[in-house]
Amino acid sequence: MARAPGLSVRLKLTLSYAGFLVLAGAVLLALWALLLHYFPHAPMIRDAKLGIGGAFAPGRSPTQRAFGRAGIAVLVFLLVFGLLGGWILAGRMLAPLTRITDATRTAADGSLSHRIRLPGRRDEFRELADAFDTMLERLEAHVAEQQRFAANASHELRTPLAITQTLLDVARNDRNGDTGELVERLHFVNTRAIELTEALLLLSRADQRSFTREHLDLSLIAEEASETLLPLAEKRGLTIETSGELTPTVGSHALLLQLTTNLVHNAIVHNLPGCGTVSVTTSLHPESVVLTVENTGEKLTPRLVSTLVEPFQRGTQRMRTDHAGVGLGLAIVNSIAEAHDGTVTLAARPAGGLCITVQLPAAPPHTGR
Repeated sequence: MARAPGLSVRLKLTLSYAGFLVLAGAVLLALWALLLHYFPHAPMIRDAKLGIGGAFAPGRSPTQRAFGRAGIAVLVFLLVFGLLGGWILAGRMLAPLTRITDATRTAADGSLSHRIRLPGRRDEFRELADAFDTMLERLEAHVAEQQRFAANASHELRTPLAITQTLLDVARNDRNGDTGELVERLHFVNTRAIELTEALLLLSRADQRSFTREHLDLSLIAEEASETLLPLAEKRGLTIETSGELTPTVGSHALLLQLTTNLVHNAIVHNLPGCGTVSVTTSLHPESVVLTVENTGEKLTPRLVSTLVEPFQRGTQRMRTDHAGVGLGLAIVNSIAEAHDGTVTLAARPAGGLCITVQLPAAPPHTGR
């Protein structure tokens, strides 16, 4: 925004200090003049006249002239003292603000690694500097995460396109090849690319919080997701156990269904084939509702578990199947939970497998008329 040039804050403070001193001095002199005029015979005033007027004390005019000259001298001294002292004091007071301004300009130029780290005890400037450092730290982490996400997304999108290009080149060079197999492979690669694109769009939608909120029962959503994925579980020889109580919350039905579906799907595909189980439970707490999805499986290290919510982090030690997804399942879960002011907690089960807990705010009492 273009602005007209103006006085600096330091100069404004200096003029304010000097003006205040001059005004205070003028008020004191005015009060003294009133005392001279209305109480000329008071002992304090008589002594002051003798000190100021000297030999001219019997007459009022010489005393007033001497008082006027002394008053002007005092006001001039206060003005000079206020300007010099105010300029020095304002500079010392605004020194932290100068450091904050320099850090802001550095951040505006694209360098987010700079920190103010203002020393000294806590005051308004230091609280501002600490808040700015915290903001820079979060911005730097967010930008790094976005850059990492963009690089991973580009790599994931480039892979199916490269495979498609290779298949088409092979088919063009071998015109007598089996076109049925080529079509099948292209269909599979194209499906994976579409799934990845839809997952990226869903992730963006959750991050932007562009959805309509309504009163929902999380337990019904959990049952719906479990019933939808029951054929996949039966195909793999797994058992899905669903239990819970009424869990009212507020949010998007489509997004919360996607969240629950991703969790149950993740619990199915990363399980023990033929003998595994998936447990889906919901519970109500005073101010929150909780969805818990547990599954059997191989033992996971805490370090591996901490990376599973990162985009495209499928977990190299986990079981890989043809239903492993595009690597955005838990990242979408985390984004949807955050968009609903909730949290996601992952923990490795001692016996193997994973326990994921999603905590969302409980819905306030809903009274319909």
